Amino acid sequence: MGTITFLLVLSFLVFFHELGHFLAARYFGVKVYVFSIGFGKQLYAKEWMGTTWQFALIPLGGYVQMKGQDDKNPNLKEDGDDSYNTKKPWQRIIILFAGPFANFILAAILYFSIAMMGATTWAAQVGVVQENSPAFHAGILSNDEIIKINDTEIKSWDEIGKTIISTDGTLKFFIKRDGVIIAKTMNPQISDSENMFKEKIKKRMIGISPSGKIINLDLSFGESLVYAYQKTIFASTMIFQGIQKLVQGAIPSSEVGGVISIGKVISDASESSIIALFAITALISVNLGVLNLLPIPALDGGHIMFNLYEMITRRKPSDQVFMFLTILGWVILGSLMLLGIYNDINRIFLNN
Repeated sequence: MGTITFLLVLSFLVFFHELGHFLAARYFGVKVYVFSIGFGKQLYAKEWMGTTWQFALIPLGGYVQMKGQDDKNPNLKEDGDDSYNTKKPWQRIIILFAGPFANFILAAILYFSIAMMGATTWAAQVGVVQENSPAFHAGILSNDEIIKINDTEIKSWDEIGKTIISTDGTLKFFIKRDGVIIAKTMNPQISDSENMFKEKIKKRMIGISPSGKIINLDLSFGESLVYAYQKTIFASTMIFQGIQKLVQGAIPSSEVGGVISIGKVISDASESSIIALFAITALISVNLGVLNLLPIPALDGGHIMFNLYEMITRRKPSDQVFMFLTILGWVILGSLMLLGIYNDINRIFLNN
């Protein structure tokens, strides 16, 4: 069942991505020959609106084959107003960007759905208080509920950290203890911590950790839109930073996951709840959008880079350079895929 869920989710993400390209291409009058979910041998096909819509044997991706554009033949040129290569560079850029953009929109839709169904988060309830910390000296106790910091209302644990980091000087905490509101004043101290990439950082802290209590966020329609926007932006930023840290060497290459890891994560989420499945699907959708925007030839970002070059220089890259960079791009992508699969297999053996 997990494998079926994985294939359905992946096909759904690929469909949405390629639909972005398709709609933008059709908007600018570009003929689309094939809309494919999967690669390789055709399993099922139907002709509709002048396009062949098909499912192919290898379901790990997909493509939209437009007139005048084919990644298997980078130097392809076809004449006519309905050809991709006769469109202006800015029009081609929009067609290329539409795929990743569709993934960001899909993620926002999924996050909005989560918010409407009942998003959850950690309660602003204290678990452990570190000894000799500002919270310890101020008299904060386990199970205290933080309801306000200075003039900022606190509804979840995340808001505590954000408020502490974004303010200076002494803070006034309003806590609820046994039904009574108590005010506590403390001055956060700069302490050693780790970010999400396990890098050592300095951070304003008061020395408390969450109790682990989970609460439902009661969000209105407008608040759900804000929640979806913030979650999509956060996920995009996190993935961009993760790629940057990987290139810089801050994250080891052994952390790169492949299709096996993705399948396991989706399978585990599907067995947990529909909200968990939506959340991981949204994150993978953002991941797909971000990765496709990387300036690697053969990806959307690489093609955007070529078109930006044409806009700036008023001339296209030579066929030889274009072909060489495209092949290089495929080599890079193939190497990353093999690295991900290698790491996945290593994890399987290490866990057994």
